[in-house]
Amino acid sequence: MAAAEGGSSARDQQNTKKSSAKETGVDVWPSGEAHDHMTFCVFGASGDLAKKKIYPSLLALFYEGRLPKSFSVFGYARSKMTSEEFRERIRMSLGCRIDAKENCDEFMEEFLKRCEYVHGNYDEGADFEKLDQEMLKTEEGKKAMRVFYLSIPPSIFVPVAQMSSRYVQSKTGETRVIVEKPFGRDLESSRALTKALAAELSEKQTYRIDHYLGKELIENLTVLRFSNIMFQPLWNRNYIRNVQINFSENFGTEGRGGYFDNYGIIRDIMQNHLLQIMALFAMEEPASLDAEDIRDEKVKVIRSIRDIDIDNVVLGQYKGKTSGSNVFPAYLDDETVPKGSNCATFAAIALFIDNARWDGVPFLMKAGKALHKRGCEIRIQFRHAPGNIYADKKSKPISRGGGGTAGDSSNAQCNELVIRIQPDEAIYLKINNKVPGLGHKMDRSILDLTYKSKYSVGELPDAYERLILDVIHGDKRLFIRNDELEAAWKLFTPLLETIESENIPPELYPYGSRGPIGAHYLASRWNVRWGDTN
Repeated sequence: MAAAEGGSSARDQQNTKKSSAKETGVDVWPSGEAHDHMTFCVFGASGDLAKKKIYPSLLALFYEGRLPKSFSVFGYARSKMTSEEFRERIRMSLGCRIDAKENCDEFMEEFLKRCEYVHGNYDEGADFEKLDQEMLKTEEGKKAMRVFYLSIPPSIFVPVAQMSSRYVQSKTGETRVIVEKPFGRDLESSRALTKALAAELSEKQTYRIDHYLGKELIENLTVLRFSNIMFQPLWNRNYIRNVQINFSENFGTEGRGGYFDNYGIIRDIMQNHLLQIMALFAMEEPASLDAEDIRDEKVKVIRSIRDIDIDNVVLGQYKGKTSGSNVFPAYLDDETVPKGSNCATFAAIALFIDNARWDGVPFLMKAGKALHKRGCEIRIQFRHAPGNIYADKKSKPISRGGGGTAGDSSNAQCNELVIRIQPDEAIYLKINNKVPGLGHKMDRSILDLTYKSKYSVGELPDAYERLILDVIHGDKRLFIRNDELEAAWKLFTPLLETIESENIPPELYPYGSRGPIGAHYLASRWNVRWGDTN
């Protein structure tokens, strides 16, 4: 009440700022570019990705004043409906991420007014000409940039790219196209897709999106590495014993088995998400933050990874489990999964980067469905302190009593830096520390930076918000270049061909477990213990 009497509160000021942004717009165009309007078109607008991620992200960017003053959003799909019917369909999925939710409805209504829908086929030029005419109406003769989001199955990427290029490219400004993964199934299909898209779109226009690269902790990875001098001398084989990149989901395919069985966990998660994280983690410091400088360094890392040995791979598939009255189905119980499928729902792989910085350091990747928890993290386990007197098992007990022994084997634990990407974003460092008191008992303590505790930012922006905004700005740092994609498929295609040609059966593991036992044998082969077992 005091705030109301003495002037506007912080929230009032924030709302005033938001309202001002909506009314006047903000200049979000990169310097050197002059557009008067942005037209954003979602192909596959009736699908789940559009409803759950793309449209809510656009609303959040609008609320935050990040979109141009003049913009329109088009949805395009085969489903027949009017623009009004489409607005009502997506309205229910437009939640408010932002903190000041009192005026969310106002912004939502304003956003929906800018949303249009056109139905048509994906290979009919006349339908795309109709879409172009509708776009021209909202652009009103202004110099317009058009952004196309291909939220569609890979099988129709090429015809949509062809039709868009021929009939719907901006006549007055730039055209940018966002391509959603998967980018092929192997090296050959990826090359064919890249060649077909290149015939219609330049590499400059093409944005291959991997939403994991838009997550807050991935964006912070280069900041952590290159702006903190304490980490720079440690980030190499001399101090780091192993690196673990772990991804887990606590649910199965749940009716999406038809899609998943065609790709499997290695294609779905490892070849893109986890490999991209590894490349950002291991790359050399780029010459600048320019997109091409960063992507040059990532490509070097991927090209330096040693060919994958099948003996360094463990495959798993979840089986059913009954716990009390709860029944958890096996992968093969999913009616959308082909009978008797050997598709892996879990994989663990040991990778090695053959360069001067990382020679001999095992990078262990692990990804799986129907595991004991949901999460994604990077774990960096450092080497033991050389000549560590506290790890001397022959030391005698401390005479002052009550403090344990200096030679307790638990004291020999190495330091570990953990970057938790999801959920509950955090960075924390495990160190050995003396327990306060007269004794010499040691403990493993955690220096913890949990984002929710440190920063009063409410809910963090969704990865799609960051990436869509980067497309608008023309910033390609977090998007995958064609030679980067080529290098990734060159690495994984021989492994995938071996698995499929030999029909290697996966090891079964119970739904809700930590995965197959073979993953622990793989880690122990390289003197590593998985750090995410808690």
